[in-house]
Amino acid sequence: MSALAEGLQPGRRYRCEACGNVTRFDVLATSRTRAFHHFDLGGQRQVEEETVLEAQVESVTCRWCNRDDAIVVEAAPAADGELPA
Repeated sequence: MSALAEGLQPGRRYRCEACGNVTRFDVLATSRTRAFHHFDLGGQRQVEEETVLEAQVESVTCRWCNRDDAIVVEAAPAADGELPA
């Protein structure tokens, strides 16, 4: 898994070192998935299960300052606001 892909994992997040943003990013990713598609008799489709088999993050760009060279992955704060140990 690439360093940028780790930012999509639970307990991790992206942060822009240029402007401090931690909430808005454009993530360009390619993934390979297995999905269970349920079609009703009228042909309407609903995806009921999806498993990501492989994901590659190609780039992450900050929405605030448009930088893609200052993005780092860090531990996300816990629900109570504390950083995990």
